[in-house]
Amino acid sequence: MRVGVLTGGGDCPGLNAVIRAVVRKGAGVHGHEFVGFRDGWRGPLESITMPLGIPDVRGILPRGGTILGSSRTNPFGVEGGVERVTENLHRLGVDALIAIGGEDTLGVAAKLYERGVNVIGVPKTIDNDLNATDYTFGFDTAVNIAMEAIDRLHTTAESHHRALIVEVMGRHAGWIALHAGMAGGANVILIPEFPFSLDRVCAYVETRFQAHYAPIVVVAEGALPADGGAAVLEKGLDAFGHARLGGVGEWLANEIETRTGKEARTTVLGHIQRGGTPTAFDRELATRFGLHAIDAATDGDWGKMVALSGTDIVRVPLKDATSELKLVTPELYAEAEVFFG
Repeated sequence: MRVGVLTGGGDCPGLNAVIRAVVRKGAGVHGHEFVGFRDGWRGPLESITMPLGIPDVRGILPRGGTILGSSRTNPFGVEGGVERVTENLHRLGVDALIAIGGEDTLGVAAKLYERGVNVIGVPKTIDNDLNATDYTFGFDTAVNIAMEAIDRLHTTAESHHRALIVEVMGRHAGWIALHAGMAGGANVILIPEFPFSLDRVCAYVETRFQAHYAPIVVVAEGALPADGGAAVLEKGLDAFGHARLGGVGEWLANEIETRTGKEARTTVLGHIQRGGTPTAFDRELATRFGLHAIDAATDGDWGKMVALSGTDIVRVPLKDATSELKLVTPELYAEAEVFFG
């Protein structure tokens, strides 16, 4: 069987581990042939390929990013895009496609499956917001990077008696902010699922200063104030119609300074959270996802996504994975609130 592999959406640590596992087991155990599609869905859309054999995946396990490249190309947003994808797959002799990506990439995969394309999905997002899987690879690395930044900021905050705001990724889900904030001992954690009271945030900041400590506020990029104020700057839309967000950290710092009279500074981690080598957890999870993805393709179990359930890798329908986002629950957020102030 000739299998195509692509990585779509934002890059994250662990993508290369998936590719390596797919190819190593697919070629070495099952005898499959592989073709790499470059730059996400742009690859099959424009027939941009690269060799993908065992020699091509040697040494890539610890590398961040993706050797295949990525993009946010949406074939369903291009006139005749779906037809071009299916025609190119047929012309290249591709019998099956393994799509590694998040909500948008796997959403395209689910629609293509409904149109007869043999596709298997692998969940990838540092936001950990994909439904039907307990964890996605890349998330653990992002949390550890954010936690280390928070650890470092504690010392400079104390030295200068400042409030420091750490803006992390999380458009609709606050998993990174929640986990990194709790692990890093943040004094306030603000996430998109629960609009925040600016008065309460400022009260937490003042309480922290009264205890002769400097506060650390962790805020997800999509967090919003409860009064509906414009805390987030929209920087245009991507190919899937999602707003590019930014600015909530700086807005929050200005508001805290104005309301409390205390100096406040912002650190925006941005793409630092995506880069670099994956953690051991992400390498192992990504490798297992790759092994089980090629097994699913070999079994002809199309339209499925591999997922983590407890410690087991299972197969779930792609539509279940992309039907809704996995969000932070009130119960989990309440655990973090114990440490606010």
